Amino acid sequence: MSGFLDSTYGVSDARRERRIKRVVLWSLAIVAVASLLFFTFRSWRQQQVVKQFLSLLKEKKYQDAYKLWGCTQETPCKYYPPEKFNEDWGPSGQYQAAGDAKIQNEDVCGSGVIFTIAIPKTEPFGLWVESSTNILGFAPNGWVRCPGRHLQIWEFLKSRFS
Repeated sequence: MSGFLDSTYGVSDARRERRIKRVVLWSLAIVAVASLLFFTFRSWRQQQVVKQFLSLLKEKKYQDAYKLWGCTQETPCKYYPPEKFNEDWGPSGQYQAAGDAKIQNEDVCGSGVIFTIAIPKTEPFGLWVESSTNILGFAPNGWVRCPGRHLQIWEFLKSRFS
C-alpha cells in the first residue's frame, strides 16, 4: 500500500495530465494543418484550368483554349461562338495580351470559383470555373469577385511574405 510520503504518489495523475495535454495539442495541430491544406488546395483544379487557359492563349493555341470553355469548332457554344471568342481573345482582340495575365484573387462561390484576372492595359475581370465540370466562362453579371464581404487574410499573408 502506497502512502502519502512514497515516491510514486501522484505519478499516475501526472502521466494522465501529460497524456491529455499531448492529445489536445496534437488534435489542435492536426486541425490547423488540415484547415491550412483545405483552404490552400480547395480550388487547385480550377486554378490549373485557368493557368492552362492563359498558357494556351500565350502559345496562340486558340482552338485548344476554346475547348476549355466546353466548346469546339464542330459543336460551338450557343452564346459564345468561335468568332466571338477570337474577337475577345485573338491577336486583335480586347484581351490579346492574355498571355501576360495574372490571377489577382480567387473566390469560391456556390458551385464554382471566380478568378480575378488582371491583364496589362485592361480593366480586371472575372473568369468563372464550374467546380463539377471545370468548364471555363466569364463570371456572372460582370462580377470581379463574389458578392459579399471577403476576408483578406490570404492576401495579407501573401503581401507580407512575397
